[in-house]
Amino acid sequence: MRAAAGGAPPRRAGGIRVRAPLVESVSCYCRVDGGLKTVVSARKFVPGAKLCMQPDIIPNKRKSRSSRKERSQTQSPLLPGLPDELAISCLMRVARVEHPNMRLVCKRWNRLLSGNYYYSLRKKFGMAEEWVYVFKRDRDQKLSWYAFDPVNQLWKSLPPVPPEYLEAVGFGCAVLNGCYLYLFGGKDPVHGSMRRVVFYNARINKWLRAPDMLQKRHFFGSCVINNCLYVAGGECEGIQRTLRSAEVYDPNRNRWSCIAEMSTGMVPSNGVVHDGKWFLKGLNSHRQVVSEVYLPASKMWSATGNEMVTGWRNPSISFNGRLYSADCRDGCKLRVYNTETGSWIRFIDTRHHLGSSRALEAAAFVSLNGKLCIIRNNMSITLIDVSDRTTVTEVDSARIWEAFARKGQHRSFMANLWSTITGRNLKTDIMHCQVLQV
Repeated sequence: MRAAAGGAPPRRAGGIRVRAPLVESVSCYCRVDGGLKTVVSARKFVPGAKLCMQPDIIPNKRKSRSSRKERSQTQSPLLPGLPDELAISCLMRVARVEHPNMRLVCKRWNRLLSGNYYYSLRKKFGMAEEWVYVFKRDRDQKLSWYAFDPVNQLWKSLPPVPPEYLEAVGFGCAVLNGCYLYLFGGKDPVHGSMRRVVFYNARINKWLRAPDMLQKRHFFGSCVINNCLYVAGGECEGIQRTLRSAEVYDPNRNRWSCIAEMSTGMVPSNGVVHDGKWFLKGLNSHRQVVSEVYLPASKMWSATGNEMVTGWRNPSISFNGRLYSADCRDGCKLRVYNTETGSWIRFIDTRHHLGSSRALEAAAFVSLNGKLCIIRNNMSITLIDVSDRTTVTEVDSARIWEAFARKGQHRSFMANLWSTITGRNLKTDIMHCQVLQV
């Protein structure tokens, strides 16, 4: 990777012009402009770091005052008539939907919006925006994904997923550090079970590689605790039993490590992190329902069979310290787990029952802008303010999605007719939903 623009000028040593060596790091994905106010001694960025202000030369190579003055005179300002500090303060208030257009203005704007410094400021001052990202099978059973901007009520196209995940099944999906979306494991029709890990950087709108998992697996459980990615159980080709193994990925160290195995192999169907513990429920090799809980403090697994697990249904979410679960197919009714009584109780009935068809089935619960968000297979969205049960907002995202899908549809009439006859167009369930903050 080349250093950012605005590096130190050549120095003279014994009459010979010597150029300061450039920083090269496979872990750094930002290029902060040398004209911006960066910290020379800042540490290198790795996925998961809170702030990246990558120096453009080795820190012990000090820049002379004359070189800084010369560079400031030759560089055009970010905004004419304003110092860069004030210009950045203005630019970081621009809505996220306009960021692709901002990158096209000039090279300095593109460098600014390609680095973590700009987005760290947006997050620090509460200007970061949350978008919903949905992974869905299309009519050809290919994986496609889309982003929904809840502020402007827009569905957005995204760069294609990596080819190894185009037809994969049983893969995991998680978000680290708020803006990196990871796909990992799964089963590809050609290569079988995978260890592969890729992640999407929402700040630069690109897919990148991450270290492979230690064990090939698909249809496993996954979660995020303390910004570390955990996986456990699942299946692997060539092994007749379900997996007991588990591992964790630390983005700050950029490596996977083994953790304690589960007491029994499991193909999880439900999983949630609640009260600092990871609960998993699924089927063992004998197709019996089993459940276990992982305690990060002790780094151990233990069996659990209390009422919370036995009455637990999908989709579910741990939100503001309370565990919520669907109480009907379309998610119009919610239950909450009462820790004092150790039982599930009815929390809310929105009285907006949509139906029991597969298309209207609730696919996921996520947290969006401080509200509980219900996402259904037809791409409809309902927002519930759990602090005020009477506040239920139906977002017109399904109709917007239909218009968006028709606009981008280029299939022929015969292809659509054949898909309808074979029934393949019915299999368009949502596979994963996540929220990214930028």
